[in-house]
Amino acid sequence: MPDDKLVLSTLRDQWHLLPSAISALPTELISRGWEVTAGPERYVCRLAEPGDRQPVEAGLIAAEHLRLRDIAAGEPVRTLGGGLTARTDAGALSLLRRVPGRPLDGGDPIDQQWWGDRLGVVHKALQHFHHPGLRPWQPLDPAAEHLSAEPWLRGAVAGAVGAATRLTVTDRLTYGVLHGDPAPASFVVDPSTGRAGLLNCGASAVGPLVYDVAAAVGYAGGPDHAADLIDGYLAAGPVRRDELDAALPVLVRLRWAVCADRAARRGNRKMLRCARKALEAAAG
Repeated sequence: MPDDKLVLSTLRDQWHLLPSAISALPTELISRGWEVTAGPERYVCRLAEPGDRQPVEAGLIAAEHLRLRDIAAGEPVRTLGGGLTARTDAGALSLLRRVPGRPLDGGDPIDQQWWGDRLGVVHKALQHFHHPGLRPWQPLDPAAEHLSAEPWLRGAVAGAVGAATRLTVTDRLTYGVLHGDPAPASFVVDPSTGRAGLLNCGASAVGPLVYDVAAAVGYAGGPDHAADLIDGYLAAGPVRRDELDAALPVLVRLRWAVCADRAARRGNRKMLRCARKALEAAAG
């Protein structure tokens, strides 16, 4: 993983930004983030894997789309050359002006309501959003070479992918623009105004919206710990309860397969062990 020096040098060279403080944000699946202070301004910068550059840029444009609809979202800051992201040896770095407020606590019932509500609002607002960088949602490749890292891994991923494929073939699911990694720390609430928002739109793709809910449920600790999150989403989002109830268990399992796949590619044994336990529980 890159250190702060890479981030600092890229901010200086690509944005002419000289931070007075920089601190790492909680680890998320798709990208690594930092909170940056420069003078009176506060920013969030995120580093995504090299192959995620186009969907990340689609997410940045999606954030601008949300802002035009009076939905609080991080404002993308373009590089000196006019780009949405800067290339680095470690991946694509993006910079956004930080939305006021504190990050949500995924274990707090009230914060879960805010979390689900904002995710639902974003899904509704992006229903007619289009961008060439949006990638199609596609299950993992069970034949990928890195899945030989553990004897159990390929079969677990294949089982999760097969269940998700059967679901998408047999059930009518609501599709739209996915955030991709809706962790609670990506959402904020401003206690002074009571207004909630999100820091970024992730590495966007088009797929079943319940997949985003499944990803959020995973961050909350599983379906048994996410009732308020789910209620908040159903009150604000475009997905009905019957669809969510049918699709959520299958897509929670797939989300853990995605976590296992990423862990195997990165050689992260701790994350792989965690994903294995969750996959076994999700598979019943």
